Amino acid sequence: MSTTSLRRDHELIEKVIKAMESTVQLLNNNTPIPESILLPVIDFTKNFTDVCHHSKEEKSLFPALEKAGLPSNMGPIAMMLMDHERSREIGTQMEESAKDYLSSGNSTKLISDMQLYVEHITEHLWKENNKLFMMAEARLQYVSEQVDKELNEIEVSKLKDLGKSREHYEQLAETLTKDVSQQGN
Repeated sequence: MSTTSLRRDHELIEKVIKAMESTVQLLNNNTPIPESILLPVIDFTKNFTDVCHHSKEEKSLFPALEKAGLPSNMGPIAMMLMDHERSREIGTQMEESAKDYLSSGNSTKLISDMQLYVEHITEHLWKENNKLFMMAEARLQYVSEQVDKELNEIEVSKLKDLGKSREHYEQLAETLTKDVSQQGN
């Protein structure tokens, strides 16, 4: 079905969100978080979540839904587009506060930005998984092969432009999970 690729993305994003939640707990306990953890988190949120995943939705899923009769200027698609824009804004703030933290050691803004990002993305993924994707599966049955093909092409293209691959981000998520858990010991 045309949402399989996007659901796989969500599972990967959720792994990184869990690592971010653990990072916030560590920061709250005044445990120093190295650049080797923070920079991959920023890379993932900017490049995998936004550039790759959101592009797949915005360039393939949403137009297909629009063709199937769902308006893009209101309703679920408009809400998802607003969510994507908000996640970009929070991601940019988080990147700045991470740089600040790495140079000053002050974690207050970074904690706040990471918590905001975690809450926003968690809610956004829930809306997509439990509402939008169900609508898509019902409305796009007749074009699911075409949408699946487009989603995969967009993923490969966007990640290739970044000089990265899905495997790179899958490994990044695994490494983050391990590194964050070791940080607390």
